[in-house]
Amino acid sequence: MQRVPDRNPSRENDMAKVKVAIVGYGVIGRRVAEAVRLQQDMDLIGVADVNGDFRVAQLQSVGIPLYVATPEARPALEQAGLAVSGSLEDLVEGCDVVVDCTPKRVGAANAETYRRIGRSFIVQGGEKHEVAGHSFVAETSYAGALGRSSTRVVSCNTTSIVRTLGALKRAGLLKRARGTLLRRATDPWESHLGGIMNTLVPEPKIPSHQGPDAQLVDPELDVVTIAIKVPETIGHLHAWNVELTRDAGKEEVLDAFAASSRILQVDSRTGLSAVNTIKEWMADAGRSHANLYEVALWADSLAVEGRELFYTYMVDNQAIVIPESIDAIRALAGIEPDARRSIEATDRSLGIGTLRGSDEAMTGNPVEHRRSALQPAE
Repeated sequence: MQRVPDRNPSRENDMAKVKVAIVGYGVIGRRVAEAVRLQQDMDLIGVADVNGDFRVAQLQSVGIPLYVATPEARPALEQAGLAVSGSLEDLVEGCDVVVDCTPKRVGAANAETYRRIGRSFIVQGGEKHEVAGHSFVAETSYAGALGRSSTRVVSCNTTSIVRTLGALKRAGLLKRARGTLLRRATDPWESHLGGIMNTLVPEPKIPSHQGPDAQLVDPELDVVTIAIKVPETIGHLHAWNVELTRDAGKEEVLDAFAASSRILQVDSRTGLSAVNTIKEWMADAGRSHANLYEVALWADSLAVEGRELFYTYMVDNQAIVIPESIDAIRALAGIEPDARRSIEATDRSLGIGTLRGSDEAMTGNPVEHRRSALQPAE
């Protein structure tokens, strides 16, 4: 685990902090753990897992207590030389909110433990909506999560759909949307274990599940998606055709997207012309794990023809749900009733809003919401 600076090293205010437990320390769990440790109003009290690999072993180097997620896993963790602080139940009893980052269906089973002990919990998008009874994207459904006992942070692709279509909806521009999703084959860290090669695999059902999933966050969305699995692991790429409510110019549409801090407009003419170059940018910018928390939308190729809008964007499947998870913690804990203030706090901690990549950089007329690539906002 990368060493993350504690934004509030003093423990004098621990009683005012939300005590967070993370269950599952894989791709998402590691990133949520780092993000929690950057929040002034949260305290990471421990992590539960079943594996004793290099990722979990790094927990002890930064002083985070390790708990065993199942009784059967304890011998393997101890044989790996890891100090186990207790059981899953012990961890849950000591926290205010659990963020479950385990694989599909494991979180649903764990939810019974969280309910029995009486702790609020968050599951990930691989679980069904019914597990939590609420689906979360901060800009759209934060208010509905306030004070709830559980919510589900939707998947990476669904998060991107709700963010982008939500921005158009709030600007009064959205009528209906149709999107094609090119989905990465597997997570980068485990691409040596599986994933397709030399082929493309369309999902067998149209619409694919992402559109209906977005409607669980915002039932008013008229959205249909088609998904195709492709042989790469860097991230997902979306192509969208949107019918607008009225005639609109390109600048008005870009302004609508710019109103969301979690949509990052990029310009292919700066070299940010593909998913790999955008990930390289995140690494050069010093983002932990080269995380792209935002939707990276190509502003230069966005086109408007009458009431039809066309655009493409990248989704970092490993990072986009991390800020959503942090906001969901605040909502369930009820410590911040205002979605905007929670989003702003999360954005500051993760550096969201500090990078810009734009078309105006090429014309010599930069503006605040579309600045040149690699140039931090002032």
